Amino acid sequence: MTEQTKGCSPHIADPAAIQLSLLQVHPRDNVLVVLQPLASGQSLIAPWHEVQAKEDIQPGHKVALKLIKQGEAVIKYGYAIGVAQQDIPAGSWVHSHNLKTLLSDQIEYQYQGCAADDLAFPTELPSHFMGYRRANGRVGTRNELWILNTVGCVNRAAMKIAEKANQQFAGLTDGVFAYTHPFGCSQLGDDLNHTRAVLAGLMQNPNAGAVLVLGLGCENNQLAALLKACPELDQSRLRSFNAQQVEDELDQGLEAAAELIQLMQQDQRTACPVSDLVVGMKCGGSDGLSGLTANPLVGRIADLVCAAGGKVVLTETPEMFGAEQVLMSRAVNETVFSDIVTLVNDFKQYFIDNKQPVYENPSPGNKAGGLTTLEEKSLGAIQKGGSAKVTQVIPYGALVQQQGLTLLQGPGNDAVSSTALAASGATMLLFTTGRGTPLGFPVPTVKISSNSDLARRKPQWIDFDAGALLQQGQNAQDFSYQFFRELIDIASGKRTQNELSDNKEIAIWKNGVTL
Repeated sequence: MTEQTKGCSPHIADPAAIQLSLLQVHPRDNVLVVLQPLASGQSLIAPWHEVQAKEDIQPGHKVALKLIKQGEAVIKYGYAIGVAQQDIPAGSWVHSHNLKTLLSDQIEYQYQGCAADDLAFPTELPSHFMGYRRANGRVGTRNELWILNTVGCVNRAAMKIAEKANQQFAGLTDGVFAYTHPFGCSQLGDDLNHTRAVLAGLMQNPNAGAVLVLGLGCENNQLAALLKACPELDQSRLRSFNAQQVEDELDQGLEAAAELIQLMQQDQRTACPVSDLVVGMKCGGSDGLSGLTANPLVGRIADLVCAAGGKVVLTETPEMFGAEQVLMSRAVNETVFSDIVTLVNDFKQYFIDNKQPVYENPSPGNKAGGLTTLEEKSLGAIQKGGSAKVTQVIPYGALVQQQGLTLLQGPGNDAVSSTALAASGATMLLFTTGRGTPLGFPVPTVKISSNSDLARRKPQWIDFDAGALLQQGQNAQDFSYQFFRELIDIASGKRTQNELSDNKEIAIWKNGVTL
């Protein structure tokens, strides 16, 4: 058993005690994280002042705290993130040139009960937000008209209908949006099912006060089959047609949009408990600080939402590899534990079937930011799920049903996984990033920067600066409570940067045969 399979959740140091230039995340760690540039020959801060840097080391990267012998585990977060490929003297830069993964293709897992505790919601935090309660009881954070197409052939028609509807009915809703894609034709089997499931999930998202579905008529993704896959859709808020069967699809679409927008005028924000929130967790373009600032902050929010009886959804299955046993130890029962095992092993087999190593990650951007192995990235990434019990595992394209933390099958790709979160029913996404991206999705996408430099350089992308956690005197609990109050405002209508810049799109997982 390797170090990363022991215990329950990685320990994160309270930022109130962080020195400003170096951080030891866990007392067991034999590496430190560099927070400010470290020059060759420079002595480390106390209590490690006897160690001198052997070379220049950039922020986010790791420096050896002591001699790590060849074959010895490199420890971060209190867990092994790999093994030394050679002797690594104290003060040396620890990265891809001298550290390699410990991951293998298959692991035998044993259920040992649930190690997660019940969580309590703090009385000093707001317990309600102003949302839109739908006919089926679900609650949206926005009241938008969504236009979805069965097939890429009618993408431009969907976009033109949305453009004209926004011009004619400006201010009557939170907006009209066309979410287009290139699929739906010449797809077979699971590939077609994936496309249909994601579109059906989006159609049922409560942020859509109404839905217009535009088909062509001859595609594999038939309109009738798509509508049948939406059991929770309010039929009174749905309009649909095939372009081949009407005289003018633009006129027909605009007429349908007018009818739906008139119905949406009945919708009003009302006070809804936090238990009605469904929050998706996503990290994109991580750096060496993502697992120290942004992801733990989002994890604290996950715990607050779960404690209030809400739903939190965590995806990016490959970014659980190397840390999956931490999640397994929090499975609410043996059935959920077995579902997590299947989730992980099936995705590993997906890599193997495509002749790819399961550890082909982090990305070049991740590595430039200081991440070395997938274990290191995963131990930081899963912190977005906090410490709550895992209550459910769902396949790609399925709707979340259970309160608590749900694991959703999906790849790590930003656009694909974020779209899957929205399709699962998430009404808000918390998107952590150390590198930055303007990307946004159908539901409010709250961008949280892991470092303050990114927040300063890209205010048009970033909604909240988690890098401020590293400022001396910051208290982790107070900081997370501040962020939670900000999220309540966003759930109640405050617009995110992706909404202000109209960066909203979808992407569907393509993993099968095209005719």
